[in-house]
Amino acid sequence: QVLLVESGGGKVQAGGSLTLSCAASGPILSINDMTWYYQAPGKQRELVASISRGGSIHYEDSVKGRFTISRDNAKKAVYLQMNSLKPEDTAVYYCTAEIRRIDDYYFRKYWGQGTQVTVSS
Repeated sequence: QVLLVESGGGKVQAGGSLTLSCAASGPILSINDMTWYYQAPGKQRELVASISRGGSIHYEDSVKGRFTISRDNAKKAVYLQMNSLKPEDTAVYYCTAEIRRIDDYYFRKYWGQGTQVTVSS
């Protein structure tokens, strides 16, 4: 069974920092894009940042210059360093990965369970 497990969420004051981690496990042959989404209360889930297997990166405009996405292919992990946090960053953060299982021909998108980030003013 392929699993994505996030960690690193919590509560922080505005201006503070948090680092989220997400590790994939299971019968994995390869991982393409790894992406962080967030979902604020009452809002739709939105993309925060994504990183390809080769290291190409995309950020949502509101986090540019504050958040940094990175990955460790050997560890099958993706990270999100979040600096200068704002109350509007408060959300559940989800990681996703496009994964090809060893017993599958196609890449499929898997989701983690989410981790809560709360930023107080």
